[in-house]
Amino acid sequence: MRRRHFLSAGASLGGLGLLAACAPGSDSPEGEGAAPAPKADEVETDIAALGDITLVVWDQEVRGAQNDAIEALLGAFKEKYPNVTVERQSQSFDDLQQQTGLALSGNDVPDVLQVNNARGDMGTFVADGLLTDLTGYAEAYGWEERFAPSVLDKMKYSADGVTFGEGSLYGLAQTGEVCGIYYSQEKLDALSLKAPTTWDEVFSLVEASATAGEQPIMLGNLDQWPALHVFGPLQANFVDAQTIVTLGMGNSGADWTTDDNLAALTQLAEWGASGAFGDSPNGLAYDDAWPLFTEGKGVLLIGGSWLGPDMEAVMGEDLRFMAPPVGADGKVATTGGTGIPFSIPAAAKNPAAAAAFIDFITSDDAMAMIAENGGMPVNRTAELAPESGVNKDIYEAFDAVSTEGTLLPYLDYATPTFADTAGATLQELIGGQTDAAGAAGALQEDYAAFSESS
Repeated sequence: MRRRHFLSAGASLGGLGLLAACAPGSDSPEGEGAAPAPKADEVETDIAALGDITLVVWDQEVRGAQNDAIEALLGAFKEKYPNVTVERQSQSFDDLQQQTGLALSGNDVPDVLQVNNARGDMGTFVADGLLTDLTGYAEAYGWEERFAPSVLDKMKYSADGVTFGEGSLYGLAQTGEVCGIYYSQEKLDALSLKAPTTWDEVFSLVEASATAGEQPIMLGNLDQWPALHVFGPLQANFVDAQTIVTLGMGNSGADWTTDDNLAALTQLAEWGASGAFGDSPNGLAYDDAWPLFTEGKGVLLIGGSWLGPDMEAVMGEDLRFMAPPVGADGKVATTGGTGIPFSIPAAAKNPAAAAAFIDFITSDDAMAMIAENGGMPVNRTAELAPESGVNKDIYEAFDAVSTEGTLLPYLDYATPTFADTAGATLQELIGGQTDAAGAAGALQEDYAAFSESS
């Protein structure tokens, strides 16, 4: 689970031209940029027949529920494949990020590696031929049937790394994330308000909360990126999902300066100007804001699913969560994503066993084990939801969005510099230092410079 969804492009290997050798079964001609891409009928799925293997796995599943789930899955994998010894090396997300580029370009690479799916990471590694194309494995193991398209698309790139969300598969994730609306049922009852079912009702609730002397929406935006988790769901009320996907993936064909995007930016600016976010949201840190919400400040908090367990520990059954109302194209759409995908380096020594491992830890049975250990599985989410509590709401919301609506990309995925551009621009918009047109122009300049040159 992540709170910050972008990374510095400078930490990646872009521009170094580090290329992997072409492997048997690759559709690419031998030479520049070629990476393993075995076809389904070339995939070996009888792992027991491979003999004794040591499988090296690098992950960042170090937090409580994450680590518990991986350890449980490792035990089950060992029972199924006693000939495979898993050598697990776990480290923090930041530490793994710092080592990934050098590891992928070196001679001693892991067999399985978690790779952040942002452009500056997975996209760059794909372009440099450093990751295995998993499309054939997906066909052999049935991953396309197991995963919802809007989830699987977050792990796809064209072979040149230019197009995000389409092309070949380069990773597979275990867990999900979704941004939605938190509220206190007791507070709504005290204000004689109901949980909104449409965006018009959201806007009315914000106005009614302010009239009652309450801060309508809790937001701590000192870190700049939290506003993207508010704007993303809001944008879906004004802009069709496919346009947001194109913008968020940094692919060509969309425009930030359209009337519908201007309307979304105008609404965010109005919330800022009216005090809906409080007196100084840009001066309040993210990790100071949500604890204030648990203490009763603010009527709504628009944010990510990862906040649920910590806030529930304070608020108990009073804390509720809902997916945002239906968006501009008649379906629910909101910002979300997956945990960091598991990939196979191009130079992995044991790719067949690596694919079997990835298949095992993302199987239907694995989803149940993840849920049992406190994580939110990316598949079977509603089915495996707790019987009550905020995680029941969160699981059901993620399931509805990912299977029936559109799981929109984090907007900071768009370009290597978009995190900084969007963070600063939305902060200025909320603070009144720019208007909707100025914000749209700044966002469009960054997006167009990247998408038109790719």
